[in-house]
Amino acid sequence: MKQLGFTGEGTSNKPDGWYLPADRGAVALVLETKAPGAMPINSPALRAQVEKYCATVRSRYDRVVGLVFDGEQTRAYENGKPLDVPDELQPKEFYFVKLTDRPIDKDRIYELTMRINNSLHSDFGIKDLYHRMIFTACALVARRYDAILVRGMDYSEFHNGILNALNKAIKKDLQQNAKLALLAEVYSEIKMNVATDDDNPAAVARLTNLIGDFIDWVTEISGLINSSAWNGEDVMAIFFNEFNRYKKKTEKGQVFTPEHITGFMYRLVGADKDDRVLDACAGSGSFLVKAMSKMIAEAGGVNTIKAKQIKAKQLYGIEFDREIYALACANMLIHKDGKTNLAHMNARTETASEWMKSTHATKVLMNPPYEEKFGCMEIVENVLNSVGRGTLCGFILPDKKLEKTSKARMSRIQRHHRLLKVVKLPENLFFGIGVTTSIFIFEAGKPQDGRKFFAVNIAEDGLITVKNKGRHDVHNRWPALEGYWVDAIERNDDSRYGTGQWLDPAEHLSWQAPVKPFVLTEEDLARTAMDYAMFLRGVDAKVMREKLGRLATYSASVTEADDSVLLKVSK
Repeated sequence: MKQLGFTGEGTSNKPDGWYLPADRGAVALVLETKAPGAMPINSPALRAQVEKYCATVRSRYDRVVGLVFDGEQTRAYENGKPLDVPDELQPKEFYFVKLTDRPIDKDRIYELTMRINNSLHSDFGIKDLYHRMIFTACALVARRYDAILVRGMDYSEFHNGILNALNKAIKKDLQQNAKLALLAEVYSEIKMNVATDDDNPAAVARLTNLIGDFIDWVTEISGLINSSAWNGEDVMAIFFNEFNRYKKKTEKGQVFTPEHITGFMYRLVGADKDDRVLDACAGSGSFLVKAMSKMIAEAGGVNTIKAKQIKAKQLYGIEFDREIYALACANMLIHKDGKTNLAHMNARTETASEWMKSTHATKVLMNPPYEEKFGCMEIVENVLNSVGRGTLCGFILPDKKLEKTSKARMSRIQRHHRLLKVVKLPENLFFGIGVTTSIFIFEAGKPQDGRKFFAVNIAEDGLITVKNKGRHDVHNRWPALEGYWVDAIERNDDSRYGTGQWLDPAEHLSWQAPVKPFVLTEEDLARTAMDYAMFLRGVDAKVMREKLGRLATYSASVTEADDSVLLKVSK
């Protein structure tokens, strides 16, 4: 093991065979062979021997398969647990699939993320939400780029191991995108409160153990997300839902687009594997991650020539905030690369416009910051002006954003670009944010010319709120709903729910809730009369309603004595 480059405990062990790929996120193999009959194939001692080899290899690889072969039978193990394999020894690719062809276990990622969040916040003193996210993301990147992170490291070895791996990860791309160095810079600026008395063995052991726990958790998450069943699930969104529990009001107002909505918008604008996708307010990169996943799947998988082209030339993002830009770089590195076309700039500027023009983007997917101080509509207009004629652009904005925008700006936008569709999203989509939103789909370079646009209301998406995990499709309702809505919006016909509207942009720029007819009931008259009667007697009607309830207040038989008023209701 020492000759293979491993250090620490177990390096004197001598396996009979091994496969150690260059990608530290890929599956490694270790083989122990025995002569037929020399030792029972299911022997605990034999199993323990191969697990020793695997433990050493796991210091550098997230996923390791240990194999035992006696010339007639094969046994395979992962983390000491048996894998179901045939007796005949198989090509190495067979064992890769045993570990990679698994759905991503989000529940386990949430559990591990909770442990990491609590530890970074309480044990290591990292109070800033984004610093915890960036630190964890950088550790995940380091696992993919040959970082040697093992239990037993002291803080200096641990911190420098991650930093060295980051520098290695970005080195080959620095000529194409020098700003990737910012990722290592931001990581270096994150300070941990790890002061301890070096003369106190118990304190030193405690810190070493905390670092070891963090390494174990990150290693397991890295293995979980590096799955061939990956479908664009954004691990940053999972981090945000958990890490947000310690968020302070003063921290950045970043809103992470829910994963099911990123995939929905990809379909709404008709994107495919040949498009060039732009997100000029990339945030952590959730739209780009989802687009990359879907495009690669359409191309036939991550190992195709087309997949490499998609990563290198078909995904483009801009992010202005320095730390969130670093987070986006880390996110793309974690999620199968695609990092080289991220720009750190202000999407409102002429410089950004020139950069966007150079991308020759054919589809735009965005969720810009909603506050006017961040230039929301200025960004939208700059993007529309910077892409080619006929480019479909999808923006998530507050429901009434266009109607609250200055008439001069909206008139200018409509003279050059056409609003085609408005899709009102569920009221509780951004859980806990307190804003209701819609998707606005524009066709760039073509004037409105008074043409009406089609609008619908998606009242429900089938997701439910899970404690400490945000909103999830627990009952798997969204896929069918997504299929219906994509088809209905494409056909301009919501026959199932009846929410479809053709609207004149001169009158409205959002989906319009139907006006409820005015109905006056006997109870309304009774309430008004009773409130007035109580007012004349100096009684607070609001307090009375809270004490007696609506039914007793307005549906009772009322009698009055010299010193009291009696409300009588039937049982």
